[in-house]
Amino acid sequence: MGVETNAKRIELTCPNCGNHQLEPGMVVSTLCRSCGFHMDIQDGKPLLRPKHATKLATAGKPPIQHASTGGADAEPKPARREGVGFFRKIFLGEPEKRSVDCFHCGNIFEVVRDAQSSQCAKCGGYISLKDFEVDNDWRRHIQTRGDVMILKSGNIIGVPVQCHDLTVFGKLAASVECSGILRIRSSGKIVGNIRCRELRVERGAEVEFQGEVQAGTASIDGNVKAQLTCTGTITLEKKAHLQGLARAGALIVKAGAKHSGLMEVVNAIPESA
Repeated sequence: MGVETNAKRIELTCPNCGNHQLEPGMVVSTLCRSCGFHMDIQDGKPLLRPKHATKLATAGKPPIQHASTGGADAEPKPARREGVGFFRKIFLGEPEKRSVDCFHCGNIFEVVRDAQSSQCAKCGGYISLKDFEVDNDWRRHIQTRGDVMILKSGNIIGVPVQCHDLTVFGKLAASVECSGILRIRSSGKIVGNIRCRELRVERGAEVEFQGEVQAGTASIDGNVKAQLTCTGTITLEKKAHLQGLARAGALIVKAGAKHSGLMEVVNAIPESA
């Protein structure tokens, strides 16, 4: 094999760094011996490759994508903001809370008002917080610290009710334990013992309680026949007529109201206790 002479070589200039080097006349591609740049050779000269530039996205404006094809013209879906923690507390505030009495140990603790269930912080017992609306014959035990409403077409017969607030438009023949308010807006006999924080008998209601009634306070504006014991005050509004034994820390009888029966004054328990 003979030695190739300079007449059969061509001089190439690297387009990247300007380095000059000799290459065989039939070369089609080579590397710059100075910077390593790859050169394609045509007609004895390096071809200039287009330079690919990377465009950075504008700060704070994410790329817009099509909802269906992933293209670049459609508006993006708004991102869900979760776990904002400290800023949520500042701008949105703390969620509203309320107190709950545990069915199992009597412990009082706070829960978020919109919660559907909770667990007692003291005994670990499960506490339902669901609300109920009764519009038919109901014969199952209700145990919740949510609210219960008995509609005009509803009847609760023979099964105990444990809840927060109970409002009665229909019929109730069961024992009741309310951590909140028992509102009576219907007429009839209520069978079973009643225990609630506050008893309210609305105007026009005619109610006969056949069991014992214990409440923190009572406000009566209808006709009531009962053995009523309140640790606080019994208030008889102007349309009220209370018949039976009434035990309370105080009795307020407004003009037009009536009380037929015995009245006993007991030591009142402060509401804050």
